[in-house]
This record gives sequence, C-alpha cells and structure tokens, in this order.
Amino acid sequence: MLGDIKIAHSVFALPFAVLAAFMAAFPAASGAATIPPSRFAVDVVLVVCAMVTARTAAMLSNRILDRKIDARNPRTASRPLASGEVALGQYVFVFIAMSVLFVAIALVFWIVNDNAWPIILAVPVLVWICAYGLFKRLTAFCHLWLGASLALSVPAAAIAINPPVLAGPELWLLAGMVLCWVAGFDVIYALQDVDVDRAEGLHSMPSRLGESGALWISRLLHLAAIVLLALVWWTDDRLGSVFLVGVGAVAVLLIVEHATVHRWGTSRMAITFFTLNGIVSCWLGVAGVVDILL
Repeated sequence: MLGDIKIAHSVFALPFAVLAAFMAAFPAASGAATIPPSRFAVDVVLVVCAMVTARTAAMLSNRILDRKIDARNPRTASRPLASGEVALGQYVFVFIAMSVLFVAIALVFWIVNDNAWPIILAVPVLVWICAYGLFKRLTAFCHLWLGASLALSVPAAAIAINPPVLAGPELWLLAGMVLCWVAGFDVIYALQDVDVDRAEGLHSMPSRLGESGALWISRLLHLAAIVLLALVWWTDDRLGSVFLVGVGAVAVLLIVEHATVHRWGTSRMAITFFTLNGIVSCWLGVAGVVDILL
C-alpha cells in the first residue's frame, strides 16, 4: 500500500507550503519575524505533518474511487487495490486515519497558537482535495481542480501561521502559480490514459480535446505559471536575486519538460512528471526561503 500512496509525490506542494509559512512569519512590511523562533519551528513541523496527512488522504480517496477503473486500465491494473492484493477495507481504514490525523493537527494550531482558522477550514479543505476522483467524471476542467487542491497548501500554511498576511497579493499570486503549474503537468500525465479515459467516459483534456489540443492548454498553463511566478518576485520585496534565478530556472525546466514530451511522448513520464516537477518545487521553495532569511 505504501508504494501505491507515493509519499514522495508530496514534494510537489510541500516546498510551497514551507515557503508560504516563511512568508507569513516574516511579513514584507517589516522583514522581521512576527513570532518567536521556537514557536515558528513547531508551526513548520505541524504544517509539514498536515501537508503529508492531507495529501495521503487525497491519494487514498482517489485510489478508492478509481479502483474499478484502475482494474480495467493496463497501466494501473497492478496497483494493490485494483489487483485485489490489498483489501478495500484497509484503504478505507488508512484514509479515515489520515483524515482524522489531519483534523487533529489543525486542532493543535488552535490549542497552541489560539488560531482557530485551521480547524474551521480543515474539513472543507479535506473535502475539496479528496473530490478530484469525482470531478474528473464531470468535466475536463478536472486538472484545474487538482491544481487548486495543491495550490491550497499556500494560503493554508499562511493562515495557520499568520492569517493577516493573506491581505497582500504575494501569497495569492504564488497559489495561482501552483494551480497553473500543477494543472499543466497533470494534463501531460493524462496523455498516458487517453483511450481508457474515453472508454470509461472520463473527462480529461487529452480525451476531450485530443493530444495536440491538450498539449497547447498545458503550454498556456505553464506560461501563465511563469508569469505569475515573476509577479510574485516583482511584488514581494523580500525576494531577491536568488529567487529571480529560480524563476529563470523554472522557465527552462518547463521548456525542457514540454520538449521531452514533444520528442518522446509519454515514454519518459518519470522525467517529465516527477523529476523535473520535483526539481521545480524544491528549487523555488529553497530559493524563496533563502531570500527571505537573507
């Protein structure tokens, strides 16, 4: 089951959540930390734990909802739940456990920091991120739903640390970048299952618009992501040359991603989906934190 959950995929959103936590703790107006370092360290640990549990619950929800479709898809038929190797009840149990743990972590923010926002929003956020498996049965905009699910990590981390910072544009621009970036590479990922999606009546962009049309949507989404990322740098005076170099590097990496798909199709998905996008998120997260601390 652990291999099916793919904990390593948390790397896509986790660096942005950590970056958002630093942006919330070191407001642009003052540049000084608004909370004691010891408390901030605890808050960052809680943010990381919340991210991992929420993302695991969302992945399990998707596996549970798609188990019959996965069993009919040659690419996914060997997954533990789809193949019957692991019982449905085990997946449901772990899904409930991760969901309860996520809500419990949100409650800790209220107890420790007297901040009720995380517990108020915990269940709505959990419902949103777990609904992707249903949404892709309804519309080709499901990729944007997934992008928004990961983008929620940015305002969620900020509101857990210092809610007033959400009045500024920087964190919302960063969340928009994550939305467009994730939606763009999810469209590429969906290229693997065009025939299955059509047979099952699923509404991925490749199955509805064709591979060429879907790739153009992906390119436009990634172009929007780069523009939004540049605006994050432009509007936030804490972000300097390190982050700007990161923006340029991300632009290059996304060009390489699309060039790889154009040249080799989906045969090198490990590179186009995980490796390059993992580098994008880690690079930006580290670059942003370094600039803020400097």
